[in-house]
Amino acid sequence: MEPSSPAGGGHGPGNPAGGDPPAEFRAALAALAGVQVRPEIVLEHIPAPQRLAPYAHAVGALVTERDGEEDVEIASGRFIVLHDPAGHEAWAGTTRCVGYLSAATDEHLVDDAMFSEVAWSWLTDALADAGAAHHAMGGTVTRTASTRFGELAGPEHSVDVEIRASWTAEDTALDRHLAAWLEVLGNAAGLPPPGVRLLGPGPAGSETL
Repeated sequence: MEPSSPAGGGHGPGNPAGGDPPAEFRAALAALAGVQVRPEIVLEHIPAPQRLAPYAHAVGALVTERDGEEDVEIASGRFIVLHDPAGHEAWAGTTRCVGYLSAATDEHLVDDAMFSEVAWSWLTDALADAGAAHHAMGGTVTRTASTRFGELAGPEHSVDVEIRASWTAEDTALDRHLAAWLEVLGNAAGLPPPGVRLLGPGPAGSETL
């Protein structure tokens, strides 16, 4: 599945009215349109931030699993592309990728001291495996444990993981960067590796890519 309206792009307040986006930004968005998405993940075009860069584009991602007759959200994320043709000193480049995801995870992981390091390695490994050239990467991994009381609906205990990250892309092959981020989203959601069939209940459509 492709992100909808990939060539539109958001325009920041500094853009000339009606001006065409730079060729580099257009090439980056064209690359995004070619990303192959596994069936458990649904992408959609979402409003891009307007004050962080002259040009911006954003994609939302949602992962659900079947619970009886309903689809229940188990993870969600965003992938944002920021572009400044003049370059940005803090980015050390012209194009910045920003990713955010939130997923319900195994409550036992909240006590695993190594979980944050493992979760961060999902991203570094995915970018390397995808051949997504980048630098100036930073981010956070946050684990949150919740206990529900009284009549509040939902499981009594739950643990959520949030990953926020940003990095500077060294070329316009942003399909590789988005593919890497979606792999991290799948890991956080507990999806099996592409092509692996689950032997029991799991996210809908998880048996094939």
